[in-house]
Amino acid sequence: MNGVAVDVAGEQLVLLPQKAVYWPREKMLAIADIHFGKAAAFRSFGIPVPHGTTSENLDALDALIDATGANQVLFLGDFLHARAAHAAGTQAAMLAWRRRRCDLVLTLVRGNHDKHAGDPAAVLAIDLVDEPYTVGPMSFCHHPDLDAPGYVLAGHVHPVYVLATRFDALRLPCFVVGPCRMILPSFGSFTGGHVMRPEPGDRIFITSGEAVHSVRQRTEPGGSAA
Repeated sequence: MNGVAVDVAGEQLVLLPQKAVYWPREKMLAIADIHFGKAAAFRSFGIPVPHGTTSENLDALDALIDATGANQVLFLGDFLHARAAHAAGTQAAMLAWRRRRCDLVLTLVRGNHDKHAGDPAAVLAIDLVDEPYTVGPMSFCHHPDLDAPGYVLAGHVHPVYVLATRFDALRLPCFVVGPCRMILPSFGSFTGGHVMRPEPGDRIFITSGEAVHSVRQRTEPGGSAA
């Protein structure tokens, strides 16, 4: 999987290049901000954006499940982007995928977009919970600054990190691993990113899509590194 193992709250978690976290003891994948239906929402406003992002996200999810052997997936909010995500084409693709993965346990910690979009269709058989959702020493949230009883895994901000030289700069999705919380990158294929400025104690792990790398941080502002 080319992931990087980190120890938090007495547990080992694996940061995966595909922008997800795997918890081996629970055989659980944690995924943030997949934003199903975002492209459809843009098209509903007449903005020409690519088709196929739902299938792309589902294919990526399939590959991760097969690679890890996970038997449950926990979505850290923003499963649906907007009410347009309930469009027939998007729902049909998701239902076909769910029928192929009927033995998989799915849990959604509702995020801010989910509240506007409405809950996923009941036929998808997703357990719906509010944040914080605590399992053992981990508290699964959408918002990273939420007060929770356990070590927080969250999304919401779509973190990216800037790798810069004198002549060029590259924005890459990243995991922000702090003493009390971890922020996951957005899993969705059609989402933007927010440049992170690490707080004291934070470790940054960037993903190229093929491997995860720890970043040696500089002290100057802007969240950049060589």
